[in-house]
Amino acid sequence: MTDQTKSLAPAWPANLPPMPVIDFSQFGAVESLDLSRNQLYAGAFLGRNWAQIPHVTHHDEAFVDALHEHRRQQAEALGRKLTPLPFLIKALVNALKAFPQFNASLAPSGKQLVLKKYFHIGVAVETPQGLLVPVIRDADRKSIAELAAELADKAQRARDKGLPISEMSGGSMTISSLGAIGGTGFTPIINAPELAILGITSEFERLVMVAGRVEVKHLLPLSLSYDHRVINGADAARFCRFLAAQLADPTQLV
Repeated sequence: MTDQTKSLAPAWPANLPPMPVIDFSQFGAVESLDLSRNQLYAGAFLGRNWAQIPHVTHHDEAFVDALHEHRRQQAEALGRKLTPLPFLIKALVNALKAFPQFNASLAPSGKQLVLKKYFHIGVAVETPQGLLVPVIRDADRKSIAELAAELADKAQRARDKGLPISEMSGGSMTISSLGAIGGTGFTPIINAPELAILGITSEFERLVMVAGRVEVKHLLPLSLSYDHRVINGADAARFCRFLAAQLADPTQLV
């Protein structure tokens, strides 16, 4: 590890015991691989956030049958494939407008809440170098088509050669989606100084009683991790219910 990367090591509180130093070769054959600079930086950043922010994760589900049809119609009109992400961004922006305490950061003193009047949404992107989080600025002012195009551009550039810090800072809140891979829920780590992060996993089918009839409905799992110093459980539940209602009625996502 170089002097430069040593400075990226997490500064754990002094009262926590250090990790044990173990020679794993005593148990069998091993191989050592160097972590990338991005992995070292992300590890230090996430380790600090997990140690210093009291995380709570609220899990919920959204009916997305109407979103399926709406997305199909939008894709047909645009003549291109659309992922759920632009619609999730629009729904999240509407939720942040309804719950402004989520679109905020704690001041360094910890005694003030800085409310943001802008809506910049981060989207976690997996790259060969590790996780990067490009930020879509002024998402409230952009159409579904504009969001889709910008997401595709930033994700491709992130994977090809990385992104400058200027394109990965200033976020209101971050979305981390594992929907293309799988899972039913997880606990995403807050991208400080943001106060919450929305995790998305794979949608699934469930039999639901509707007006006395059993119907098959599609549901999308939502996992909202939030800073419990600022956000309480009831507000997190209301936030997720509002978000789920937005996704259930995608005509609101304009």
